[in-house]
Amino acid sequence: MSFEKILIANRGEIARRVMATCRDYGLLTVAVYSDADADAPHVAEADEAVRLGPAPAAESYLNVEAILAAAKATGAGAIHPGYGFLAENADFAAAVEGAGLIFVGPTAETIRAMGDKAAARRLMAARGVPVAPGYAGDDQSVERFVEEAAGIGYPLLVKAAAGGGGKGMRIVRDAAELPAAVDEARRLAQSGFGDPTLILEKYIERPRHIEVQIVGDGARVIHCFERECSVQRRFQKIIEEAPSPAVDEAMREELCAAALTAGEALGYRGAGTVEFIAAADGAFYFLEINTRLQVEHPVTERITGLDLVALQLDVALGGAVPPQSSITRTGHAIECRIYAEDAANGFLPSTGAVVDWRAPEMAGVRVDAGVERGSDVGIHYDPMLAKVIADGPDRAQATRRMIGALRRLSVMGPTTNRDFLLAVLRHPAWGAGDLSTHFIADHLADWQPTADPAARRRRLIAAALADATQRAGARRLMPGIRAGWTNNTGDQLPDTWSVDGVEHRLSYRALGGGRFVVDVDGAGEQLTAQVDGERIRLTTADGVTRRLTVIADGPRRWVGDLDGTSLCIEAPRFPDAAADEVAGGAVAPMPGKIVRVCVAVGDTVAKGAPLVILEAMKMEQTLTAPAAGTVVAIRAEAGAVVDAGAVLVELDGEEAEA
Repeated sequence: MSFEKILIANRGEIARRVMATCRDYGLLTVAVYSDADADAPHVAEADEAVRLGPAPAAESYLNVEAILAAAKATGAGAIHPGYGFLAENADFAAAVEGAGLIFVGPTAETIRAMGDKAAARRLMAARGVPVAPGYAGDDQSVERFVEEAAGIGYPLLVKAAAGGGGKGMRIVRDAAELPAAVDEARRLAQSGFGDPTLILEKYIERPRHIEVQIVGDGARVIHCFERECSVQRRFQKIIEEAPSPAVDEAMREELCAAALTAGEALGYRGAGTVEFIAAADGAFYFLEINTRLQVEHPVTERITGLDLVALQLDVALGGAVPPQSSITRTGHAIECRIYAEDAANGFLPSTGAVVDWRAPEMAGVRVDAGVERGSDVGIHYDPMLAKVIADGPDRAQATRRMIGALRRLSVMGPTTNRDFLLAVLRHPAWGAGDLSTHFIADHLADWQPTADPAARRRRLIAAALADATQRAGARRLMPGIRAGWTNNTGDQLPDTWSVDGVEHRLSYRALGGGRFVVDVDGAGEQLTAQVDGERIRLTTADGVTRRLTVIADGPRRWVGDLDGTSLCIEAPRFPDAAADEVAGGAVAPMPGKIVRVCVAVGDTVAKGAPLVILEAMKMEQTLTAPAAGTVVAIRAEAGAVVDAGAVLVELDGEEAEA
């Protein structure tokens, strides 16, 4: 059992992560890509790359025949699935092995057994692994769910039996909500996983999400201790850490023993994660087994010194896992997921070009990124851009390092959740280790970025003075440049910039020697500026010097500094008349694909009624009526891909304004 070349059937940061270890092992790597990823970093880093198809995942990264053909064409002897896409698809694993290739992961039988959450619950219960009260039977009628729910008690979870990542999961707090929740969860389960089967499970109020990393070789299973992943939004993790601040040695021993029992019940091969939910009293219950490498695997690597991808390759090459006694842990590690999303606007996904990307270079910090400067973030894939991992001798030091790393991370273009992550890490509840899956709802539900007028003013000045230097240089190099651009630094140069739709009047006059008099919205000051390409150093009259970055992007200027935020400054834009005209209806807030149009022309709708369901970056957004009205026009249909700002549904003007 050997191979010299491996195909990574994935994209983004996990493809690059797997390639790094493969290079260390002397293995050649093959990347696969869709049309949307032709210029992606993972493609450039591989030894060979093969196009799979168009941008939609169903036509590229989920195309089993195309992936197997790519492996055959390049002579790859093994396939690593990464995570997501086909990583937990039993039919894919079977097809890989059926083609005479090595699948770097568990057997198809194991994946199939754990992919059915109902069967997994039954198996774990039979082996003595704690499971929460619930129902996982074959009778899927609403009537049976209502009957079983009465016995389980409320609140409870309605979950997709074949699901993951929170898709097809609903919390139900009383019997009246159950039929609608079952209907919605069944629809999402069918669309997301091709299987409408549901299970019911007792919902643990404010639980902690704790998981144990296991690795097996088919004969023996070891654990690599636990991780905590309780800080989540939409049932999806955003911050993970190891070890859990809630787990003492006695609980750790019980958790790891339960995880080993679960792995041994399957004769587990490869890397996997046994997930649990833990109640406030310390009781814990089996949740599921993820039969793949986890997004958060780096925190385990940082505290154990292991390379989990290397262990996967060892097992795939026929090797044995190391003895349990050799697995030790030291210190604490935290991982933050950098998502292209607007945390202040319901975590709405964000798209666009990455104008700047610079990872921090710090001791104790690792960055696994799927993007670089110039990468395009589109609508077709998960919005995670990168992961920042920080470690330290204890949790407090790891947190300090993470805050410093996030502040030094430069990512401009799509809106990201970086500021929100900083808010989590600075919250007293985080510092106290007082976590649950309700952390965001309990502490940061109404979070908005802190307004800092001084920082905004500083960035406006940086953008203007950087432009002044560029204009002067352009005038010297191109004498025919249009009127209004001058290199006469003694002139008073007025300009108008727009930030979030608000215009700011700014003027400046050079005094020589890098000194300027600057006026912003009628308030003036004298300062010194040193411009070196995209870097600018501003020294104010009180002697404080700050380093900023100014990047030109067409009419926009992106300005960032070390306070964990960046600002997009641009010339005033004219409003979209068409969108304004039907502001009472539904306008696409981002590029996306129409999942369903919920209304028809002539329908009368109440305020808050669903109009359109839009999918972008694997997330669904329900666009609702801002007021009562009558549907007078529909400009979208299911399956259509629309741009941001596209008018989808029009409501009658008078009623919409009522």
